[in-house]
Amino acid sequence: MENFDNISKYRIFLAVAECKSISKAAAQLYISQPAVSITIKKLEESLNATLFIRRSKGVELTENGRKLYDSAKKAFNIISDAEDRLRLQQNTGYLRIASSNVLCKHFLMPYLKAFTSLYPNTDVSITCTSSASACLMVEQCEIDLALAAKPENLGMASYYSLGVIDYIFVCTPAYRDKLNCDNDKIFEYGNIMLLDKDNVSRRHLNSYYAQNNIRPLHILEVNEMDMLIEFAKMGIGISCVVKQFVEYELSTGSLIEIELSKPIQSREIGFLYNVIQPMNENVLKFINAEKD
Repeated sequence: MENFDNISKYRIFLAVAECKSISKAAAQLYISQPAVSITIKKLEESLNATLFIRRSKGVELTENGRKLYDSAKKAFNIISDAEDRLRLQQNTGYLRIASSNVLCKHFLMPYLKAFTSLYPNTDVSITCTSSASACLMVEQCEIDLALAAKPENLGMASYYSLGVIDYIFVCTPAYRDKLNCDNDKIFEYGNIMLLDKDNVSRRHLNSYYAQNNIRPLHILEVNEMDMLIEFAKMGIGISCVVKQFVEYELSTGSLIEIELSKPIQSREIGFLYNVIQPMNENVLKFINAEKD
């Protein structure tokens, strides 16, 4: 190219070559047909070469035109790739997150959706694990951010609260009628469905049992809260679940809450990130993404 003014000429040349029509190229570029014709004519004059054969139904590249098209197309692709790389340099980065499946589904997704919309070129990886493992991964600097229940000892982690979650016992109305006992007696007569013993939520519930001298006689254990909800809806027992996760079922009456005289203590959940390692700037971007 002799100067940068020729860039616009080559854009028009490429459009005509690909549309095989001056009128269609003009429509695609939102410029007049005479302007396209004049540009092609000037380009041919500057190169001292015929680039198109004019036919009744459009135009066709000459041999010289095909050579120029191949080179011009490569040049514009190189420019486009360079622009993409520059954009990536401005927005690129990574963010490693860990969360339990249930917290990911009910709490993390809105943040993830907002963040990926704002920062589409940032690589995000999510590890689905227990809350206890997520906190340990933060402590060991294996991840940048964890969504988990607030640990008793934050150590070197900083904490951003998302509020509290409430644990309740739920079952179908039919199952509750079948028990025919006071609410506080469900642990003696009901089939109590809980998360497995290694789960943080289960340990929280075990503390509740110990404080209130409760010994459930019939226990069914699963490893996912979604399964607890589904089993309860099937009418095979009473599940201990997070109230916020069954709001729809409670509103429709497919599940009912068994109100105990001594409710289970709520737990706080939020984001944890390690403050002893260099801060990944995407951590605060992620936490604030839903506000933007």
